[in-house]
Amino acid sequence: MHPWLVPDGPQRRFVVSAFVYLVTTGAFLACAAEATLSAHTPWNHFALLAEAWLDGRLDLGAAPPAYAGMNDFARFDGRWYVPFPPFPALLVLPWVGLAGSAEATADGRFFLLLAGIAPAVLFLALEKLRRLGRSTRSERDNVLLALLFAFGTVYFFTAEQGTVWYAAHVVAAALAALYLLFALDAERPVFAGLALGLGFATRTPLLFALPLFVSELWRTSVPDDVCVFDAPAEAWRKLDRARFVRGLLLFSAPIALVVLLTFLHNQARFGDPFEVGYRYLEVAWRGRIEKWGLFSYHYLGRNLAVVLTSLPWLGDPQAPVRVSAHGLALWVTTPAYLYVLWPKVRRAPHLALAVTAVAVALPTLFYQNSGWVQFGYRFSNDYAVFLIALIAIGGRRFGALFWSLAAFAVVVNTFGALTFNRAAGAGVYVIERTQRMIHQPD
Repeated sequence: MHPWLVPDGPQRRFVVSAFVYLVTTGAFLACAAEATLSAHTPWNHFALLAEAWLDGRLDLGAAPPAYAGMNDFARFDGRWYVPFPPFPALLVLPWVGLAGSAEATADGRFFLLLAGIAPAVLFLALEKLRRLGRSTRSERDNVLLALLFAFGTVYFFTAEQGTVWYAAHVVAAALAALYLLFALDAERPVFAGLALGLGFATRTPLLFALPLFVSELWRTSVPDDVCVFDAPAEAWRKLDRARFVRGLLLFSAPIALVVLLTFLHNQARFGDPFEVGYRYLEVAWRGRIEKWGLFSYHYLGRNLAVVLTSLPWLGDPQAPVRVSAHGLALWVTTPAYLYVLWPKVRRAPHLALAVTAVAVALPTLFYQNSGWVQFGYRFSNDYAVFLIALIAIGGRRFGALFWSLAAFAVVVNTFGALTFNRAAGAGVYVIERTQRMIHQPD
């Protein structure tokens, strides 16, 4: 048999992963709006930041372009800045350099070409779980789970946008998948740390994914006959401390470097290493931020309502189905996530993955913004790969119910991908500017 076709061989995994990338990227491109493929997006903040760097400056040098509508730019000391974490701007910088300017760069097309990376790497991570004996899923199951992530979660509509908020999710999901791959068995501490550090420089909540690697490092630093969770005292006594400390140092070094660079970037722009610029946003709800802060218990109730209870609006004579701009609940867009709640087995790294997903999710639940404007809860992109991994190792049989839920999710998210921010979605999305209305009024 040709080595590229040998079951469970590294060449075969590479071929199948490349297949997942090509299929998903091809589908994303085929579903994309023509304007996204041929011209810059209306909110091309990362391309604008890259252009500013190429011009040798940290601010934009002038007011934001009129086509961006002053949407999510920070004004400080008379200058205008892009406040978002900067790693996606670094990625698009060569394209901006070749095109000559941000306005000549089809930034949406660039991020569409990156969108297939996350599902492709997720497949590799799921296969690694199978090789390690943590998952009983077949190669076919793992391909389908990767495709479920791509087309059966809010990642689908996210990948189609190309604009600043959604582009960050595309890059962050790829980095989260890489982190998952490298963190399993604590096999690649430097690469795991680099993926997590760059994740922080893309979507800040990803820094809270630390528990997965630390747990895996601890588990692999004690003898196989000791369960770190059933006998923590014995595990501590028998811990290979030299291996554990070395792994932590190798893991922490790239994270510390990336965090330091972002702090220096903040200091150079705003005179404060911890100031990213969100306090200086020129947005309608700036007063809310000044009163309650960027993160507060005050926002928790609203955000939980979006995640858990935001349903489609039915019965409107103008449209059979309408969607609040806060987005649909997580279990509506991806009901297969319910399998996370009832695993059949809880073998490692089940607890570590669960704690990691919760840790990444918590900051955005206390954030001043629900993800507005969106088809579904887009912040779930930050931890979706961990949820898919939990489904994979949960041990529940993938029968008719699971695949029916998966098919439903693909239909729902295809609708979102083809209607959100499109002419086809006219009248579907309810944008109430105060952001106070989540559920359909009486």
